[in-house]
Amino acid sequence: MKKIIIANWKMNPVSEKEAEWILSGVKKTVAKLKKTQVVVCPPFIYFNNLQKIIGKSANLSLGAQNSFWEIEGAFTGEVSPEMIKNYGGSYVILGHSERRALGETDEMVSKKTLVCLKTGLKTVVCVGEKVRDEQGDYLVFLKDEIRNSLNKIQKRFLRNLIIAYEPIWAIGKKDTEAMSPADIHEMAIYIKKILSEIYGQESALAVSILYGGSVGRGNTGEIIKNGGVDGLLVGHQSLKSESFNEILKSVEKI
Repeated sequence: MKKIIIANWKMNPVSEKEAEWILSGVKKTVAKLKKTQVVVCPPFIYFNNLQKIIGKSANLSLGAQNSFWEIEGAFTGEVSPEMIKNYGGSYVILGHSERRALGETDEMVSKKTLVCLKTGLKTVVCVGEKVRDEQGDYLVFLKDEIRNSLNKIQKRFLRNLIIAYEPIWAIGKKDTEAMSPADIHEMAIYIKKILSEIYGQESALAVSILYGGSVGRGNTGEIIKNGGVDGLLVGHQSLKSESFNEILKSVEKI
């Protein structure tokens, strides 16, 4: 199974020309990949032109950073999963910590996840604790967040579900100070255990687990090799073609 590397551009860059330049710089490297699936998630406004650059690339896909929980209607400022799909998107990121910080609840994430999966999008649900405490309460928090965010998600939709573990306390650090591969592996096992409790072990093992949180070219290889995850969710490093290409090359070598 291919490793999945998702580039979350967030609210960047500020011009379409720059967005095209970043993607074009990455596409050359992606064309040489055989074991890695790359997903670029730019702001919605760049979808049309970037899809033209992606073309029919087998290893490069377009994804959205968010979606609403209705297909259409009087919802000012929202974008539906059907719109994402119609504009060439095949992936969507939901429940990112930055959106949760703005007030997005587990219930909202669950509603979005259900409609996106029904639409056929590969749906990346982000989870992660804010802090780690010695008592282990963060494990209870993570368990509740996963269960609540996947509320009403039936087993038949799991083939398109991806969980991205992104501990908030590990974001924004140097890659040498980020979460260790051993700790990431431990959390990947724990997430699989939670999914097994909900859906059964066989179904849980089919769900890909990604890691995000200070991912850079310095720690990518070790995380993929020893972190027990199926890929990465990359933030600011994905906006630098050279750095992101190094990340992709490191993954491909594993």
